[in-house]
This record gives sequence, C-alpha cells and structure tokens, in this order.
Amino acid sequence: MSKVTEAADRLVAARGSGQPVAWRDILPSDRAGAYAIQDATLARIGPLGGWKVGAAGPDAEPVCAPLPASGLLGSGARLGPEFRLRGVEVEVALRVGRALTADDAALPDRELARAIDAVYPAIEVVETRLDDWTNSAALAQHADLQSHGALLIGAAATVSAASIDLRSVEADLSIGEDISRRSIGGNPAGDIWRLLRWLIRHCADRGVPLSPGHIVTTGSCTGMVFAEAGTRARARLVGFGEVAVDF
Repeated sequence: MSKVTEAADRLVAARGSGQPVAWRDILPSDRAGAYAIQDATLARIGPLGGWKVGAAGPDAEPVCAPLPASGLLGSGARLGPEFRLRGVEVEVALRVGRALTADDAALPDRELARAIDAVYPAIEVVETRLDDWTNSAALAQHADLQSHGALLIGAAATVSAASIDLRSVEADLSIGEDISRRSIGGNPAGDIWRLLRWLIRHCADRGVPLSPGHIVTTGSCTGMVFAEAGTRARARLVGFGEVAVDF
C-alpha cells in the first residue's frame, strides 16, 4: 500500500468514526504529495462539487482543495456533533458557467468574469480529521482537504462577477446575537481573478478542469471564528447577501 493510499484511508476512516488520526501518520513530504492525498480522499468520498482556493497575501502562491459535493449545503442547514471545531469563515463563492481550460487563464478580467454565472455569499465551516490540529503541520492540514468541513451557500447575489474586488468587500459575522467579526477588505489574497487564474491552471494540470456548476469559494474575508454547539452563525456581505449555519 502506498503512503498516499494509506493516508487517504486513514482520513476517510476518521470521517466515519469521528476518531481523529495522528497528523504525523498522514504527513506528506511536499505540496504535490498533499494534493495526491486530496485526490485519493475525494475518490473515496466524492463526487467533486467545486474547489476552495486562497492565498496568504497578494503575492503568495495560492493553495486549494477539492470540495465534496455532499458538503455543499444551503443556508440555514444544521450541522451535527461530528463537527468538533466549528470554525466559521465568511467567503465570496463563484459558480462556474462553462468549462475552463488552461488557455482561459490568459483572458482579461472582464472576459474571465463572463465564465462565472452566479455569485454567492458563503460560510465555510472549518473542520479537521487530525489529532492535535492546532499544532499540526500545514502540509498535513493541506492533505486533509485544507481543513474543509462544509460550505453553506446563500441565495445568488445580484452583483455582477466583474465588479467583485475582495479588497473592498464588507463582511459581518455574528455568532448568536453578537457580531463577532466585522471587516472591510479582509481577504488577504486581494485579487479574486488572480486566484481564479491560478486555479484554472492548477485544475487543468491536475486533470480535473473546472466545469459548469462547480462552486469556487475564494478564502475568508473575516478570518476564522469558533462557534459553540447550539448556536447560529450568520454572515452578511454587503452587496452579496446573507448566509447562516446552525450547530
């Protein structure tokens, strides 16, 4: 059994049992290894519903993970006790309207925006299959679908894709009755089209090109806030709408 296969088996078993795996047992040696573990995991829990992509800064290399279709949920969905971390991030999500090839990455922003047929407010719920997550290596988290738990998707926004500028997005996140986080331009990646171009090339190279209906969520506008069991998290993105999740 290869290390990739073994790591994916352990991560999938952790999803089913609720018992986290020691992160050193699935740690890849490099980012390519992490992506291979992602692919092997998705092959066991798929199908593919979309991607998450983000970057630590405007010049940092983006990173990504595939999103299982089973974890793409409507606003207001209730998540059960298997969600232990309950990390909440407010994001802008896009829906791909046509097949995108590596050549499309060279398109100007406005032409690339025409390939997006819907824009949504979204909440990503951060979850882990790793033991001692806070001290785990970044590559282990990356292999674990970049700590993805679920994506809650609100109603489609009326804003045009071409007008999106992550550097000016206003977002509020409330846990319970209190506003826990408020930000303007809080997404460190800055340029949403740089992220999408990178993802187009990456997916083409990976052999899973972006396809119609795929959801692409583009990184946190608020950072991460942890919610308690029994609470509701609500997000508002000015011009995009609202989205919520119950724990």
